[in-house]
Amino acid sequence: MEWDLILLVFSTVCLATAFLLLIPSRIKPKPNAGSRKLPPGPPGWPLFGNMFDLGSTPNEALANLSKKYGPVLWLRLGLQNTIVISSTEAAMEMFKNHDLTFVNRNITEALRVHSYHQGAISTMNYGPYWRMLRRITTTELFSNNRIDNSENLRQKCVDNMIKWISNESMEKGVVEIAHFISLMSFNVIGNLMLSRDLVDPSSIRAAEFFTAAEKVVQCIGAPNMADLFPFLRWLDPQGIKKKMKQSLGKALQVATGFVKERIAQRESKSEESNNKDLLDVLLEFQGNQKDGEPATISETNINILMLELFTAATDTITSTMEWAITELLRNPSTMKKVEDELEHIVGKNKKVEEGDIEKLHFLQAVVKETLRLHPPVPLLIPRRSMEDRELMGYSIPKNTQVLVNVWAMGRDPSSWDDPLVFKPERFLGSDIDYKGQHFQLLPFGSGRRMCVGLPLAHRVLHFALASLIQSFEWALEEGVKPEGMDMTGTFGALRKAQPLKVVVQPRTNL
Repeated sequence: MEWDLILLVFSTVCLATAFLLLIPSRIKPKPNAGSRKLPPGPPGWPLFGNMFDLGSTPNEALANLSKKYGPVLWLRLGLQNTIVISSTEAAMEMFKNHDLTFVNRNITEALRVHSYHQGAISTMNYGPYWRMLRRITTTELFSNNRIDNSENLRQKCVDNMIKWISNESMEKGVVEIAHFISLMSFNVIGNLMLSRDLVDPSSIRAAEFFTAAEKVVQCIGAPNMADLFPFLRWLDPQGIKKKMKQSLGKALQVATGFVKERIAQRESKSEESNNKDLLDVLLEFQGNQKDGEPATISETNINILMLELFTAATDTITSTMEWAITELLRNPSTMKKVEDELEHIVGKNKKVEEGDIEKLHFLQAVVKETLRLHPPVPLLIPRRSMEDRELMGYSIPKNTQVLVNVWAMGRDPSSWDDPLVFKPERFLGSDIDYKGQHFQLLPFGSGRRMCVGLPLAHRVLHFALASLIQSFEWALEEGVKPEGMDMTGTFGALRKAQPLKVVVQPRTNL
C-alpha cells in the first residue's frame, strides 16, 4: 500500500474517532428543507455523511439502501449532495421528462487534469460545442454507413485476436482472455480513427499508448476524497491527480504524434483522398470552420477526443465480453446452445461473418443477459442537476449529483423473473433491448447523453464473441470448477476483480 494512502486512512480514522467522541449519535437528514421535500435516505455521520455506507462495491450497497428507502435515494457523500435512481419507473421519469435538467456531468478532479472534461464528449457540459462534436462522431464514425463500410477492418482485428490467443495458448497453456480482447478493441477504434492497427503483443510505441490509456481509465474511475471534500483539492491526498497528470500526459503525447504525422501526410499529398477517417474529418473541420459555428476544435481537444474513444470502447467491449465468456463457462449448457446455434446457422466449416449476427438470436440474448447482470458502468457516468427540479414527488436541489444504478435495475425482481440467474432465454421472443427506450435495461444510458458508440459496440460485441466461441473449444484452468468461479467485480467500470484465465483449443474444422 502506498504511503499517501496509508496517511489518508490514518487521518480519516483519527477524524472519525474524534467525531464519534464528540457526537453521540448519527445525524439524520432532514426530510424538509424549507418547503422542499428531499428524497428519503439513511442517516449520515457529521462531515462524512454516508461515505461509509458505500463499502467496496457501491452499486451493491446502494441497491440494498434503495430496497429500504426507495427508488430515489438521498445521500450526502462528504460535502456532495447525491441522489441515486434505482428503479425502472424513476429512470423513465428522469430520462423522458427531465433529461435536460440532468444533462450536465459531475466533473471530478481527475477529469479537470489537462482540461480533459472540456474535450471529451462524455464529460463536457451540454451546449453548442458538445452538440457539434456529437454530430461529427455520430455521422462520421458511428453511422451505419461508416460501420458497414469498415466490416473488413473489424474482421482483420478479430482474426488477429484469434491468432494471438492461439499463439498464447500454445506457448503458455493458460490465456488471460481480457488482455487480447482489449488489444482487438483498441485496434478496431484505431482503424476507424487513424486507418491503422495501433497495438499488437510486441508493439512498443503503441503499447505505451495502450498502457497510459488504461491508467487514465483507472484514475477516472477511482473514488477520490478530494471530490467529496473540496478543501482537500490542493493536497491531492490519494495522489490521483498526480497519477492522472502522468498517465494522461503520456497518452496525449502519443496522440499528438499521431496527429502531427497525419498533418504532415496531408500537406505532402497533392490530391485529396476519398478514404477519410475520423481524424481527417476533425482536421478538415478545424480548417474550414464557418461563421456562426461553435468554437473550432483545438488540437488538444482532438487528442482528448481520440483518447476518449479508445478508452471508452476498449473498456466497454472488454468488460462485457469477459463477463459473457465467464457466464458461459459457468453455465456449460448455455455455452452448448450458443455452439449449436452457430453450427446450425453458420455451418461447421464456414467462419461466422457480421451478416450472420441478426440470425443468431440466442447469441443476441446472451449479450443482453450479460449486459443486464454486468453493465460496464454500473452507476453510469454521474450527472448533475442544472436547476432545482421535482422528481417522483421529491425536490432535487441544483448542483446535486445524480447516479443511475443500472446494476440494481438489472437485478430488480419487479422487472425480471429470477433476476440473479443467468438466463438468456428470457430475451427470446422479447422486444426488450439496450438502446435507451426500455428503462429496465440501460447499460449504455438513455437520453441526450446516451453512449455515442453504441452502434459500433453492438456490432463488435456480437461478432467478436461469436468468432471466439466458434474458433475455440473452451475450458477453465486446472483446479477451477464452474461453481467455484470468482464473480466479484471492481469499483467504477465493472471489470472482473480476478481476470478470467482459460484453456483454449483451436477447432480443427475452420
